[in-house]
Amino acid sequence: MLNDVERRIVNEITIDEPWALVETFAQLRREKPHEVNRGMDCLIDRLARLGVPATTYVPEIYLSQPGRAHVKLDGQFLRAKPVAFSADARAGVTGRLRPWPTTDAQDCIVVGKGLPTPELVNEAQRAGARAVIAANPGADIHWGTCSDVWGSPGLADLERRTRIPVVGVNRPDGERLLTAADAGTMVELVSEIDDGWFPQKIVVVDIRGSQEPEKFVLLHGHLDSWDVGVGDNAVGNAALLEIARILYLHQDSLRRSVRIAWWPGHSAGRYAGSTWYADRFALEIEEHCVAQINCDSPGCRWATDYLNIACMPEAVPFLAEIIKDMTAQTMQARRPARAGDLSFNNIGVTSYFTVSSTMSPEIRAEKGYYPVGGCGGNIAWHTENDTIEIADRDNLLRDMKVYALAVLRTANSALLPFDWRLAAREFLQTLALYQQSCGALFDLAPATSAAQALLQRLEELYAAFQAQTIPLDRANAMVTMLGRILIPLNFTSVPRFLHDPAVTIPPLPYVAIAGVIATLPAEKIHFAQQDLMRGCNRLVAALGQAGAEITRCLAQRPAVLPPNGD
Repeated sequence: MLNDVERRIVNEITIDEPWALVETFAQLRREKPHEVNRGMDCLIDRLARLGVPATTYVPEIYLSQPGRAHVKLDGQFLRAKPVAFSADARAGVTGRLRPWPTTDAQDCIVVGKGLPTPELVNEAQRAGARAVIAANPGADIHWGTCSDVWGSPGLADLERRTRIPVVGVNRPDGERLLTAADAGTMVELVSEIDDGWFPQKIVVVDIRGSQEPEKFVLLHGHLDSWDVGVGDNAVGNAALLEIARILYLHQDSLRRSVRIAWWPGHSAGRYAGSTWYADRFALEIEEHCVAQINCDSPGCRWATDYLNIACMPEAVPFLAEIIKDMTAQTMQARRPARAGDLSFNNIGVTSYFTVSSTMSPEIRAEKGYYPVGGCGGNIAWHTENDTIEIADRDNLLRDMKVYALAVLRTANSALLPFDWRLAAREFLQTLALYQQSCGALFDLAPATSAAQALLQRLEELYAAFQAQTIPLDRANAMVTMLGRILIPLNFTSVPRFLHDPAVTIPPLPYVAIAGVIATLPAEKIHFAQQDLMRGCNRLVAALGQAGAEITRCLAQRPAVLPPNGD
Protein backbone atom coordinates (compact mmCIF):
# COMPACT_ATOMS: atom_id res chain seq x y z
CA MET A 1 0.00 0.00 0.00
CA LEU A 2 1.17 3.51 -0.81
CA ASN A 3 1.67 5.84 2.13
CA ASP A 4 0.41 9.42 2.05
CA VAL A 5 3.67 10.90 0.77
CA GLU A 6 3.99 8.31 -1.99
CA ARG A 7 0.38 8.69 -3.05
CA ARG A 8 0.61 12.48 -3.21
CA ILE A 9 3.82 12.48 -5.26
CA VAL A 10 2.85 9.67 -7.63
CA ASN A 11 -0.55 11.24 -8.29
CA GLU A 12 1.13 14.47 -9.42
CA ILE A 13 2.89 12.68 -12.28
CA THR A 14 1.29 13.72 -15.56
CA ILE A 15 1.82 12.74 -19.18
CA ASP A 16 1.85 16.11 -20.97
CA GLU A 17 5.43 17.24 -20.34
CA PRO A 18 7.07 13.86 -20.97
CA TRP A 19 4.90 13.19 -24.02
CA ALA A 20 6.01 16.51 -25.50
CA LEU A 21 9.62 15.30 -25.24
CA VAL A 22 8.66 11.99 -26.88
CA GLU A 23 7.11 13.93 -29.78
CA THR A 24 10.20 16.12 -30.10
CA PHE A 25 12.60 13.19 -30.06
CA ALA A 26 10.42 11.37 -32.60
CA GLN A 27 11.60 14.02 -35.06
CA LEU A 28 15.19 14.21 -33.85
CA ARG A 29 17.78 11.58 -34.74
CA ARG A 30 20.11 10.83 -31.81
CA GLU A 31 22.59 8.48 -33.45
CA LYS A 32 25.68 10.42 -34.57
CA PRO A 33 27.76 12.25 -31.92
CA HIS A 34 26.56 15.73 -32.92
CA GLU A 35 22.95 14.49 -32.95
CA VAL A 36 23.29 13.10 -29.44
CA ASN A 37 24.70 16.39 -28.16
CA ARG A 38 21.82 18.22 -29.81
CA GLY A 39 19.40 15.89 -28.01
CA MET A 40 21.17 16.61 -24.72
CA ASP A 41 20.85 20.35 -25.39
CA CYS A 42 17.11 19.88 -25.92
CA LEU A 43 16.90 18.09 -22.59
CA ILE A 44 18.94 20.78 -20.84
CA ASP A 45 16.59 23.47 -22.17
CA ARG A 46 13.52 21.61 -20.90
CA LEU A 47 15.04 21.06 -17.47
CA ALA A 48 15.88 24.77 -17.26
CA ARG A 49 12.35 25.74 -18.26
CA LEU A 50 11.02 23.47 -15.52
CA GLY A 51 13.36 25.07 -13.00
CA VAL A 52 15.34 21.87 -12.39
CA PRO A 53 19.11 22.52 -12.02
CA ALA A 54 21.38 20.18 -13.99
CA THR A 55 25.10 19.57 -14.40
CA THR A 56 26.60 18.83 -17.81
CA TYR A 57 29.81 16.87 -18.30
CA VAL A 58 31.54 16.58 -21.68
CA PRO A 59 33.93 13.61 -21.63
CA GLU A 60 35.52 12.13 -24.73
CA ILE A 61 34.25 8.59 -25.22
CA TYR A 62 35.02 5.97 -27.85
CA LEU A 63 32.26 5.43 -30.40
CA SER A 64 31.70 3.31 -33.50
CA GLN A 65 29.58 4.82 -36.25
CA PRO A 66 28.14 2.52 -38.92
CA GLY A 67 27.72 3.94 -42.42
CA ARG A 68 26.64 2.15 -45.60
CA ALA A 69 26.85 -1.54 -46.42
CA HIS A 70 25.78 -4.12 -48.96
CA VAL A 71 26.38 -7.72 -49.94
CA LYS A 72 26.82 -8.52 -53.63
CA LEU A 73 25.45 -11.95 -54.57
CA ASP A 74 25.31 -13.15 -58.19
CA GLY A 75 25.62 -9.58 -59.44
CA GLN A 76 22.74 -8.38 -57.23
CA PHE A 77 23.16 -5.93 -54.33
CA LEU A 78 21.49 -6.98 -51.08
CA ARG A 79 20.79 -4.32 -48.46
CA ALA A 80 22.83 -4.64 -45.27
CA LYS A 81 23.66 -2.72 -42.11
CA PRO A 82 27.18 -2.54 -40.70
CA VAL A 83 27.48 -3.71 -37.09
CA ALA A 84 29.10 -1.22 -34.71
CA PHE A 85 32.68 -2.00 -33.66
CA SER A 86 33.25 -4.41 -36.53
CA ALA A 87 36.12 -3.73 -38.92
CA ASP A 88 35.77 -1.20 -41.71
CA ALA A 89 35.54 -2.79 -45.17
CA ARG A 90 34.65 0.08 -47.46
CA ALA A 91 37.19 -1.24 -49.97
CA GLY A 92 35.28 -4.51 -50.08
CA VAL A 93 35.94 -8.07 -48.95
CA THR A 94 35.43 -11.07 -51.24
CA GLY A 95 35.15 -14.64 -50.11
CA ARG A 96 33.38 -17.95 -50.42
CA LEU A 97 30.17 -18.22 -48.40
CA ARG A 98 29.95 -20.82 -45.67
CA PRO A 99 26.94 -21.51 -43.43
CA TRP A 100 27.62 -20.91 -39.74
CA PRO A 101 28.44 -22.88 -37.71
CA THR A 102 30.95 -24.67 -39.90
CA THR A 103 34.12 -26.68 -39.50
CA ASP A 104 35.71 -24.87 -42.45
CA ALA A 105 35.58 -21.09 -41.94
CA GLN A 106 39.17 -20.24 -42.88
CA ASP A 107 39.22 -17.25 -45.26
CA CYS A 108 35.47 -17.59 -45.85
CA ILE A 109 32.56 -15.23 -45.32
CA VAL A 110 30.23 -17.02 -42.92
CA VAL A 111 26.48 -16.44 -42.75
CA GLY A 112 24.46 -17.48 -39.71
CA LYS A 113 20.95 -17.03 -38.39
CA GLY A 114 20.20 -14.48 -35.68
CA LEU A 115 21.72 -11.27 -34.39
CA PRO A 116 25.48 -10.61 -34.51
CA THR A 117 26.32 -11.25 -30.85
CA PRO A 118 29.90 -10.90 -29.58
CA GLU A 119 29.93 -14.63 -28.88
CA LEU A 120 29.05 -15.49 -32.51
CA VAL A 121 31.49 -12.99 -34.01
CA ASN A 122 34.38 -13.89 -31.70
CA GLU A 123 33.94 -17.58 -32.44
CA ALA A 124 33.84 -16.98 -36.20
CA GLN A 125 36.89 -14.76 -35.97
CA ARG A 126 38.83 -17.42 -34.05
CA ALA A 127 37.82 -19.94 -36.73
CA GLY A 128 39.51 -17.79 -39.36
CA ALA A 129 36.46 -16.26 -41.03
CA ARG A 130 37.10 -13.28 -43.25
CA ALA A 131 33.72 -11.66 -42.45
CA VAL A 132 30.36 -12.43 -40.82
CA ILE A 133 26.85 -11.93 -42.18
CA ALA A 134 24.05 -12.17 -39.61
CA ALA A 135 20.71 -13.19 -41.11
CA ASN A 136 18.26 -11.34 -38.86
CA PRO A 137 15.03 -13.12 -37.89
CA GLY A 138 12.57 -10.69 -39.49
CA ALA A 139 11.78 -8.51 -42.47
CA ASP A 140 13.84 -5.64 -41.06
CA ILE A 141 17.52 -5.41 -40.14
CA HIS A 142 18.34 -4.53 -36.55
CA TRP A 143 21.22 -2.21 -35.76
CA GLY A 144 23.56 -3.47 -33.08
CA THR A 145 27.12 -3.97 -31.92
CA CYS A 146 29.37 -7.00 -31.91
CA SER A 147 32.05 -5.83 -29.49
CA ASP A 148 32.42 -7.41 -26.07
CA VAL A 149 34.52 -4.47 -24.79
CA TRP A 150 32.47 -2.67 -22.14
CA GLY A 151 32.82 1.11 -22.35
CA SER A 152 35.67 3.04 -23.92
CA PRO A 153 38.58 0.61 -24.34
CA GLY A 154 41.80 0.72 -22.38
CA LEU A 155 45.14 -0.52 -23.64
CA ALA A 156 44.40 -4.08 -22.57
CA ASP A 157 41.14 -4.01 -24.52
CA LEU A 158 42.69 -3.10 -27.88
CA GLU A 159 43.61 -6.65 -28.80
CA ARG A 160 40.03 -7.76 -28.08
CA ARG A 161 38.51 -5.49 -30.71
CA THR A 162 36.75 -7.17 -33.61
CA ARG A 163 39.14 -7.48 -36.55
CA ILE A 164 36.70 -8.58 -39.27
CA PRO A 165 33.73 -6.84 -40.92
CA VAL A 166 30.26 -7.81 -39.74
CA VAL A 167 26.92 -6.89 -41.31
CA GLY A 168 23.30 -7.77 -40.80
CA VAL A 169 20.75 -8.60 -43.50
CA ASN A 170 17.04 -9.30 -43.24
CA ARG A 171 15.51 -12.75 -43.18
CA PRO A 172 14.53 -13.06 -46.89
CA ASP A 173 18.02 -12.03 -48.04
CA GLY A 174 19.55 -14.15 -45.29
CA GLU A 175 17.74 -17.22 -46.60
CA ARG A 176 19.09 -16.53 -50.10
CA LEU A 177 22.60 -16.24 -48.67
CA LEU A 178 22.23 -19.42 -46.63
CA THR A 179 21.19 -21.29 -49.77
CA ALA A 180 24.15 -19.81 -51.61
CA ALA A 181 26.43 -20.79 -48.73
CA ASP A 182 25.46 -24.44 -49.14
CA ALA A 183 26.86 -24.19 -52.65
CA GLY A 184 29.98 -22.27 -51.59
CA THR A 185 29.09 -19.24 -53.75
CA MET A 186 31.48 -16.26 -53.88
CA VAL A 187 30.15 -12.94 -52.52
CA GLU A 188 31.47 -9.44 -51.98
CA LEU A 189 30.78 -7.51 -48.79
CA VAL A 190 31.18 -3.74 -48.35
CA SER A 191 30.80 -2.09 -44.94
CA GLU A 192 31.66 1.39 -43.67
CA ILE A 193 32.63 1.89 -40.01
CA ASP A 194 34.17 5.00 -38.44
CA ASP A 195 35.57 4.59 -34.92
CA GLY A 196 37.10 7.29 -32.72
CA TRP A 197 36.96 9.53 -29.66
CA PHE A 198 34.16 12.10 -29.52
CA PRO A 199 33.13 14.71 -26.94
CA GLN A 200 29.68 13.72 -25.69
CA LYS A 201 27.45 15.47 -23.19
CA ILE A 202 26.19 13.75 -20.03
CA VAL A 203 23.38 15.48 -18.13
CA VAL A 204 22.94 14.84 -14.40
CA VAL A 205 20.30 16.17 -12.00
CA ASP A 206 21.01 16.03 -8.25
CA ILE A 207 17.97 16.25 -5.97
CA ARG A 208 19.14 16.46 -2.37
CA GLY A 209 17.47 14.55 0.41
CA SER A 210 16.70 16.12 3.75
CA GLN A 211 18.12 13.55 6.22
CA GLU A 212 20.95 11.67 4.49
CA PRO A 213 21.78 14.00 1.58
CA GLU A 214 25.20 12.43 0.97
CA LYS A 215 23.56 9.06 0.18
CA PHE A 216 21.86 8.77 -3.20
CA VAL A 217 19.79 6.58 -5.50
CA LEU A 218 21.04 6.60 -9.10
CA LEU A 219 18.25 6.60 -11.70
CA HIS A 220 19.58 6.54 -15.24
CA GLY A 221 18.95 5.79 -18.91
CA HIS A 222 20.49 6.36 -22.33
CA LEU A 223 19.61 9.27 -24.59
CA ASP A 224 21.40 8.13 -27.73
CA SER A 225 19.40 5.84 -29.99
CA TRP A 226 19.44 4.27 -33.43
CA ASP A 227 17.68 6.71 -35.74
CA VAL A 228 14.94 8.45 -33.68
CA GLY A 229 14.52 5.47 -31.34
CA VAL A 230 11.19 6.32 -29.71
CA GLY A 231 10.63 3.06 -27.86
CA ASP A 232 14.37 2.76 -27.24
CA ASN A 233 14.77 5.18 -25.62
CA ALA A 234 12.87 8.46 -26.08
CA VAL A 235 10.19 7.15 -23.71
CA GLY A 236 12.85 6.45 -21.07
CA ASN A 237 14.27 9.96 -21.45
CA ALA A 238 10.78 11.36 -21.00
CA ALA A 239 10.19 9.27 -17.87
CA LEU A 240 13.43 10.53 -16.31
CA LEU A 241 12.46 14.12 -17.14
CA GLU A 242 9.06 13.83 -15.45
CA ILE A 243 10.47 12.08 -12.38
CA ALA A 244 13.14 14.79 -12.09
CA ARG A 245 10.42 17.46 -12.26
CA ILE A 246 8.25 15.84 -9.61
CA LEU A 247 11.00 14.89 -7.17
CA TYR A 248 12.61 18.32 -7.40
CA LEU A 249 9.28 19.83 -6.35
CA HIS A 250 9.14 17.39 -3.42
CA GLN A 251 12.79 17.18 -2.41
CA ASP A 252 11.86 17.99 1.19
CA SER A 253 10.02 14.63 1.23
CA LEU A 254 13.18 12.67 0.35
CA ARG A 255 15.26 11.07 3.09
CA ARG A 256 18.18 10.39 0.73
CA SER A 257 19.19 12.18 -2.45
CA VAL A 258 18.23 11.10 -5.96
CA ARG A 259 20.66 11.46 -8.86
CA ILE A 260 19.19 11.23 -12.37
CA ALA A 261 21.50 10.80 -15.37
CA TRP A 262 21.11 10.66 -19.16
CA TRP A 263 23.89 8.77 -20.95
CA PRO A 264 25.40 8.96 -24.44
CA GLY A 265 27.33 6.09 -25.98
CA HIS A 266 24.88 3.31 -25.14
CA SER A 267 24.32 2.00 -28.64
CA ALA A 268 27.39 3.15 -30.57
CA GLY A 269 29.72 3.06 -27.57
CA ARG A 270 28.80 -0.16 -25.76
CA TYR A 271 27.70 1.79 -22.66
CA ALA A 272 30.62 4.22 -22.89
CA GLY A 273 28.75 7.12 -21.24
CA SER A 274 27.67 5.26 -18.11
CA THR A 275 31.08 3.57 -17.94
CA TRP A 276 32.84 6.95 -18.01
CA TYR A 277 30.64 8.08 -15.13
CA ALA A 278 31.26 4.85 -13.20
CA ASP A 279 35.01 5.35 -13.63
CA ARG A 280 35.10 9.09 -12.97
CA PHE A 281 32.95 8.93 -9.82
CA ALA A 282 33.80 5.38 -8.72
CA LEU A 283 34.89 6.23 -5.18
CA GLU A 284 31.91 8.50 -4.57
CA ILE A 285 29.59 5.79 -5.87
CA GLU A 286 31.28 3.19 -3.69
CA GLU A 287 30.85 5.31 -0.58
CA HIS A 288 27.43 6.85 -1.13
CA CYS A 289 25.30 5.16 -3.84
CA VAL A 290 22.65 2.90 -2.28
CA ALA A 291 21.07 1.53 -5.50
CA GLN A 292 20.96 1.96 -9.27
CA ILE A 293 17.74 1.90 -11.29
CA ASN A 294 17.95 1.77 -15.07
CA CYS A 295 15.13 3.12 -17.24
CA ASP A 296 14.99 1.72 -20.76
CA SER A 297 11.96 1.31 -23.04
CA PRO A 298 9.09 2.02 -20.64
CA GLY A 299 5.61 2.88 -21.94
CA CYS A 300 5.61 1.04 -25.25
CA ARG A 301 2.68 -0.17 -27.36
CA TRP A 302 0.96 -3.33 -26.11
CA ALA A 303 3.41 -3.54 -23.18
CA THR A 304 1.11 -4.32 -20.27
CA ASP A 305 2.86 -7.07 -18.28
CA TYR A 306 5.79 -7.06 -15.83
CA LEU A 307 7.57 -10.21 -16.95
CA ASN A 308 11.31 -10.83 -16.96
CA ILE A 309 12.11 -7.84 -14.75
CA ALA A 310 15.85 -7.62 -14.15
CA CYS A 311 16.48 -7.53 -10.41
CA MET A 312 19.30 -8.65 -8.15
CA PRO A 313 18.16 -11.27 -5.62
CA GLU A 314 18.41 -9.08 -2.53
CA ALA A 315 15.87 -6.64 -3.99
CA VAL A 316 13.27 -9.01 -5.50
CA PRO A 317 10.62 -8.84 -2.72
CA PHE A 318 11.04 -5.07 -2.47
CA LEU A 319 10.51 -4.49 -6.20
CA ALA A 320 7.72 -7.07 -6.43
CA GLU A 321 5.78 -5.20 -3.76
CA ILE A 322 6.21 -1.92 -5.63
CA ILE A 323 4.86 -3.40 -8.85
CA LYS A 324 1.98 -5.04 -7.02
CA ASP A 325 1.08 -1.82 -5.20
CA MET A 326 1.22 0.20 -8.40
CA THR A 327 -0.29 -2.23 -10.93
CA ALA A 328 -1.80 -5.15 -8.94
CA GLN A 329 0.41 -7.46 -11.04
CA THR A 330 2.76 -10.21 -9.88
CA MET A 331 6.30 -9.50 -11.02
CA GLN A 332 8.46 -12.19 -12.59
CA ALA A 333 12.11 -11.49 -11.81
CA ARG A 334 15.17 -12.61 -13.75
CA ARG A 335 18.90 -12.34 -13.25
CA PRO A 336 20.18 -9.03 -14.68
CA ALA A 337 21.99 -9.58 -17.97
CA ARG A 338 25.38 -8.09 -18.75
CA ALA A 339 23.77 -5.24 -20.69
CA GLY A 340 21.69 -2.10 -20.36
CA ASP A 341 24.14 0.43 -18.87
CA LEU A 342 24.57 -1.67 -15.72
CA SER A 343 28.10 -0.28 -15.48
CA PHE A 344 28.20 -0.31 -11.68
CA ASN A 345 28.22 -4.05 -10.87
CA ASN A 346 31.96 -4.08 -10.25
CA ILE A 347 31.52 -1.41 -7.59
CA GLY A 348 28.83 -3.51 -5.92
CA VAL A 349 25.63 -1.46 -6.28
CA THR A 350 22.26 -3.20 -6.04
CA SER A 351 20.40 -3.02 -9.34
CA TYR A 352 16.81 -3.35 -10.46
CA PHE A 353 15.10 -2.67 -13.77
CA THR A 354 16.51 -2.20 -17.21
CA VAL A 355 13.42 -2.58 -19.35
CA SER A 356 10.12 -2.55 -17.47
CA SER A 357 6.76 -3.50 -18.97
CA THR A 358 6.52 -5.84 -21.95
CA MET A 359 3.83 -7.46 -24.04
CA SER A 360 2.47 -10.80 -22.87
CA PRO A 361 3.65 -14.06 -24.45
CA GLU A 362 0.13 -14.48 -25.87
CA ILE A 363 0.26 -11.10 -27.64
CA ARG A 364 3.75 -11.80 -28.94
CA ALA A 365 2.65 -15.18 -30.29
CA GLU A 366 -0.48 -13.67 -31.83
CA LYS A 367 1.64 -11.12 -33.70
CA GLY A 368 4.31 -13.62 -34.66
CA TYR A 369 7.04 -11.59 -32.95
CA TYR A 370 10.44 -12.93 -32.00
CA PRO A 371 12.31 -11.85 -28.83
CA VAL A 372 14.07 -8.47 -28.91
CA GLY A 373 15.93 -6.43 -26.32
CA GLY A 374 13.62 -3.45 -25.81
CA CYS A 375 10.62 -1.48 -27.07
CA GLY A 376 8.33 -3.52 -24.82
CA GLY A 377 8.77 -6.51 -27.12
CA ASN A 378 7.93 -4.63 -30.33
CA ILE A 379 10.19 -5.83 -33.15
CA ALA A 380 10.66 -2.23 -34.28
CA TRP A 381 13.53 -2.30 -31.76
CA HIS A 382 16.79 -1.01 -33.29
CA THR A 383 15.16 -0.34 -36.67
CA GLU A 384 13.84 2.66 -38.60
CA ASN A 385 10.34 1.62 -37.53
CA ASP A 386 10.91 2.62 -33.90
CA THR A 387 8.81 5.75 -34.37
CA ILE A 388 6.08 7.54 -32.43
CA GLU A 389 3.62 4.68 -33.01
CA ILE A 390 5.69 2.45 -30.70
CA ALA A 391 5.01 4.69 -27.69
CA ASP A 392 1.77 4.49 -25.70
CA ARG A 393 0.63 7.41 -23.52
CA ASP A 394 -1.28 5.34 -20.97
CA ASN A 395 1.44 2.73 -20.63
CA LEU A 396 4.09 5.43 -20.25
CA LEU A 397 2.11 7.17 -17.52
CA ARG A 398 1.76 3.89 -15.64
CA ASP A 399 5.43 2.98 -16.00
CA MET A 400 6.57 6.44 -14.88
CA LYS A 401 4.57 5.96 -11.69
CA VAL A 402 6.16 2.54 -11.13
CA TYR A 403 9.65 3.99 -11.55
CA ALA A 404 8.83 6.98 -9.35
CA LEU A 405 7.56 4.73 -6.57
CA ALA A 406 10.69 2.54 -6.81
CA VAL A 407 12.89 5.62 -6.47
CA LEU A 408 10.82 7.06 -3.62
CA ARG A 409 10.82 3.88 -1.56
CA THR A 410 14.52 3.33 -2.09
CA ALA A 411 15.28 6.89 -1.06
CA ASN A 412 12.91 6.92 1.90
CA SER A 413 13.22 3.48 3.49
CA ALA A 414 14.65 4.00 6.96
CA LEU A 415 16.51 0.68 6.67
CA LEU A 416 17.74 -0.03 3.16
CA PRO A 417 15.31 -2.62 1.77
CA PHE A 418 17.80 -5.25 0.60
CA ASP A 419 17.82 -8.74 2.09
CA TRP A 420 21.22 -10.38 1.69
CA ARG A 421 19.88 -13.65 3.03
CA LEU A 422 18.23 -14.07 -0.37
CA ALA A 423 21.58 -13.68 -2.11
CA ALA A 424 23.22 -16.19 0.24
CA ARG A 425 20.46 -18.72 -0.41
CA GLU A 426 20.91 -18.22 -4.13
CA PHE A 427 24.65 -18.83 -3.70
CA LEU A 428 23.89 -22.16 -2.02
CA GLN A 429 21.52 -23.15 -4.82
CA THR A 430 24.12 -22.24 -7.45
CA LEU A 431 26.85 -24.17 -5.65
CA ALA A 432 24.59 -27.22 -5.36
CA LEU A 433 23.94 -27.15 -9.12
CA TYR A 434 27.63 -26.73 -9.89
CA GLN A 435 28.54 -29.59 -7.55
CA GLN A 436 25.96 -31.82 -9.21
CA SER A 437 27.41 -30.97 -12.61
CA CYS A 438 31.06 -31.52 -11.76
CA GLY A 439 30.60 -34.55 -9.50
CA ALA A 440 33.91 -35.98 -8.29
CA LEU A 441 35.96 -33.73 -10.58
CA PHE A 442 36.03 -31.00 -7.94
CA ASP A 443 34.84 -30.58 -4.35
CA LEU A 444 33.01 -27.31 -3.74
CA ALA A 445 32.41 -28.17 -0.07
CA PRO A 446 34.63 -25.31 1.23
CA ALA A 447 32.59 -22.76 -0.72
CA THR A 448 29.31 -24.36 0.35
CA SER A 449 30.39 -24.31 4.00
CA ALA A 450 31.41 -20.67 3.71
CA ALA A 451 28.05 -19.76 2.14
CA GLN A 452 26.19 -21.64 4.87
CA ALA A 453 28.20 -19.87 7.56
CA LEU A 454 27.45 -16.53 5.91
CA LEU A 455 23.73 -17.29 5.80
CA GLN A 456 23.78 -18.10 9.52
CA ARG A 457 25.52 -14.83 10.27
CA LEU A 458 23.02 -12.98 8.06
CA GLU A 459 20.10 -14.52 9.96
CA GLU A 460 21.59 -13.13 13.17
CA LEU A 461 22.15 -9.75 11.55
CA TYR A 462 18.61 -9.41 10.24
CA ALA A 463 17.22 -10.55 13.59
CA ALA A 464 19.18 -7.67 15.12
CA PHE A 465 17.78 -5.32 12.48
CA GLN A 466 14.28 -6.51 13.34
CA ALA A 467 14.88 -6.02 17.05
CA GLN A 468 16.42 -2.60 16.33
CA THR A 469 19.47 -3.39 18.44
CA ILE A 470 21.83 -1.91 15.84
CA PRO A 471 21.84 1.87 15.28
CA LEU A 472 20.18 2.72 11.97
CA ASP A 473 23.19 4.43 10.43
CA ARG A 474 25.37 1.42 11.25
CA ALA A 475 22.73 -0.98 9.95
CA ASN A 476 22.54 0.83 6.62
CA ALA A 477 26.32 0.97 6.37
CA MET A 478 26.33 -2.80 6.89
CA VAL A 479 23.72 -3.38 4.17
CA THR A 480 25.77 -1.26 1.76
CA MET A 481 29.06 -2.93 2.66
CA LEU A 482 27.60 -6.36 2.04
CA GLY A 483 26.62 -5.23 -1.44
CA ARG A 484 30.16 -4.08 -2.16
CA ILE A 485 31.41 -7.59 -1.29
CA LEU A 486 28.64 -9.90 -2.51
CA ILE A 487 27.49 -8.29 -5.79
CA PRO A 488 30.92 -8.54 -7.46
CA LEU A 489 31.05 -12.20 -6.35
CA ASN A 490 27.85 -12.96 -8.23
CA PHE A 491 28.03 -10.62 -11.21
CA THR A 492 31.68 -9.98 -12.07
CA SER A 493 34.73 -12.02 -13.00
CA VAL A 494 37.40 -9.32 -12.98
CA PRO A 495 38.76 -7.23 -10.07
CA ARG A 496 36.69 -4.37 -8.70
CA PHE A 497 36.63 -1.07 -10.63
CA LEU A 498 37.39 -2.90 -13.86
CA HIS A 499 34.69 -3.86 -16.35
CA ASP A 500 33.71 -7.36 -17.44
CA PRO A 501 33.16 -8.05 -21.14
CA ALA A 502 29.67 -7.51 -22.54
CA VAL A 503 28.90 -11.23 -22.57
CA THR A 504 26.89 -13.46 -20.27
CA ILE A 505 28.28 -13.61 -16.74
CA PRO A 506 27.18 -16.84 -15.03
CA PRO A 507 26.26 -16.91 -11.32
CA LEU A 508 29.29 -17.06 -9.00
CA PRO A 509 31.63 -16.74 -11.99
CA TYR A 510 34.78 -17.58 -9.99
CA VAL A 511 33.63 -21.22 -9.85
CA ALA A 512 31.23 -21.33 -12.82
CA ILE A 513 33.49 -23.66 -14.78
CA ALA A 514 32.33 -26.36 -12.37
CA GLY A 515 29.06 -26.32 -14.28
CA VAL A 516 30.72 -27.41 -17.53
CA ILE A 517 33.94 -29.15 -16.50
CA ALA A 518 32.42 -32.60 -17.07
CA THR A 519 31.83 -31.72 -20.74
CA LEU A 520 35.44 -30.67 -21.42
CA PRO A 521 37.89 -32.86 -23.32
CA ALA A 522 39.92 -35.07 -21.00
CA GLU A 523 43.13 -33.17 -21.74
CA LYS A 524 41.59 -29.94 -20.36
CA ILE A 525 40.25 -31.31 -17.07
CA HIS A 526 43.38 -30.71 -15.03
CA PHE A 527 43.67 -27.14 -16.29
CA ALA A 528 40.06 -26.45 -15.35
CA GLN A 529 40.67 -27.89 -11.90
CA GLN A 530 43.45 -25.36 -11.37
CA ASP A 531 41.04 -22.56 -12.25
CA LEU A 532 38.46 -24.00 -9.88
CA MET A 533 40.91 -24.24 -7.00
CA ARG A 534 41.88 -20.59 -7.41
CA GLY A 535 38.30 -19.46 -7.96
CA CYS A 536 37.09 -21.40 -4.93
CA ASN A 537 39.76 -19.73 -2.80
CA ARG A 538 38.64 -16.29 -3.96
CA LEU A 539 35.01 -17.12 -3.26
CA VAL A 540 35.62 -18.58 0.20
CA ALA A 541 37.80 -15.64 1.19
CA ALA A 542 35.18 -13.08 0.11
CA LEU A 543 32.34 -14.94 1.84
CA GLY A 544 34.49 -15.10 4.96
CA GLN A 545 35.17 -11.37 4.73
CA ALA A 546 31.42 -10.66 4.61
CA GLY A 547 30.84 -12.92 7.60
CA ALA A 548 33.63 -11.22 9.55
CA GLU A 549 32.11 -7.79 8.89
CA ILE A 550 28.77 -9.03 10.24
CA THR A 551 30.46 -10.47 13.34
CA ARG A 552 32.20 -7.16 13.95
CA CYS A 553 28.92 -5.26 13.52
CA LEU A 554 27.05 -7.51 15.93
CA ALA A 555 29.84 -7.28 18.50
CA GLN A 556 29.66 -3.49 18.46
CA ARG A 557 26.01 -3.30 19.42
CA PRO A 558 25.50 -0.77 22.21
CA ALA A 559 24.06 -2.05 25.49
CA VAL A 560 21.21 0.48 25.26
CA LEU A 561 19.96 2.29 22.18
CA PRO A 562 18.44 5.78 22.23
CA PRO A 563 14.61 5.78 22.02
CA ASN A 564 14.60 6.54 18.27
CA GLY A 565 17.00 3.70 17.46
CA ASP A 566 19.65 6.11 16.15
